[in-house]
Amino acid sequence: MSTAARQAFFDRTHSDDLIAFLGTSPSPYHAVASAAERLEKAGFRQVAETDAWDGAAGGRYLIRGGALIAWYLPEGAGPETPFRIVGTHTDSPNLRVKPLPDTGSAGWRQVAVEIYGGVPLNTWLDRDLGISGRLALKDGTARLVQLDEPLLRVPQLAIHLDRQVNDGMKLDKQRHLTPIWGLGPVDEGALIAYVAERAGLAADDVVGWDLMTHDVQPASYLGRDRELLAGPRLDNLLSVHAATAALAAVASAEGAAGLPYIPVLAAFDHEETGSESDTGAQSPLLGNVLDRTIHARGGTTEDRARALAGTVCLSSDMGHAVHPNYTERHEPGHHPMPNGGPILKVNVNNRYATDGVGRAVFAAACERAGVPWQSFVSNNAMPCGTTIGPITAARLGIKTVDCGIAALSMHSARELCGAEDPYLLASALKAFLEG
Repeated sequence: MSTAARQAFFDRTHSDDLIAFLGTSPSPYHAVASAAERLEKAGFRQVAETDAWDGAAGGRYLIRGGALIAWYLPEGAGPETPFRIVGTHTDSPNLRVKPLPDTGSAGWRQVAVEIYGGVPLNTWLDRDLGISGRLALKDGTARLVQLDEPLLRVPQLAIHLDRQVNDGMKLDKQRHLTPIWGLGPVDEGALIAYVAERAGLAADDVVGWDLMTHDVQPASYLGRDRELLAGPRLDNLLSVHAATAALAAVASAEGAAGLPYIPVLAAFDHEETGSESDTGAQSPLLGNVLDRTIHARGGTTEDRARALAGTVCLSSDMGHAVHPNYTERHEPGHHPMPNGGPILKVNVNNRYATDGVGRAVFAAACERAGVPWQSFVSNNAMPCGTTIGPITAARLGIKTVDCGIAALSMHSARELCGAEDPYLLASALKAFLEG
């Protein structure tokens, strides 16, 4: 497709909104709050897990920690009506604050951090880092905090002190990744006191925290023709944003009351560490939500079995574009490119959940949306990553398909993708949810 043709099709307002979404979502807790705000504008209302649910038509969502489940019940949905689910995750690899964060060495004040997920460590060096996450308070509530200012930095060792650095950098996770944030002796309690103050709280009100670092440089377009997009947490907030936009569009569209499926968004936390938590894909969270919506409409065990038998899930997560400097690392016959449309991810060893039938579902959605799509498979000599797709398929026994968009620098502090692909993905997801 020519540049002119692509620009005629491309809706840049979607990627503009993605950049804004990334800026307001430095942690999983902020990501679900940002997604909820967009759903509220589309008429969705929040429900609590501890309340009784009714079976009335309309859009609803619930938040549990860094996870969000949202769904739209069409007017005529029966208890046996199947679901169309888009599964994503809200977490990204980063540096997270330890329980006793105040540390230091040689006259420097530092912050103790723990490595979260599969982090390319060198990408966090010499970056201006802010702090975000949530504070747990004495009264049992939690307060989101987002400090978008250069507070921390992990300084790289000067080349004069490591002449072999360009022959291969080796970083010790315990010794070399501790950020600095000032000068002076270790000041116990200083970090949490500072964060609490910035959140408008007293330090002794804070009894726990889930805090993490984030690069304060905002996402931006890149390249002569602004055809690329560089930013933090594209894996996997790009999919969260696309799925949120798709669900909101489906629920707001004329004829939504007559949808043949119940569209669902499942944005889990902790995918980068195995999904084993009460907010991860291995938890019963999604299954419980689906069951409760069935029962709220008077459904039986038989109705549940029928509904899940007709249900399909698209697991939307980032994939690898062919890297021009490392083409030998990729499968020779499969070279996904940015702005080539969503990718279908396949692995016969079930690291991805896609099979031939799932491929047909994905292809049909892309055709209805009028967007191109690509195939991704790993080089046989390289290990293959995985997603929430196989977990969801096994956990619920539902047809699941793995997809996403092609990107470079996955898991780095800043990642890179095509500026048009977020819109193309959202369009395909919308067509899938519509059935």
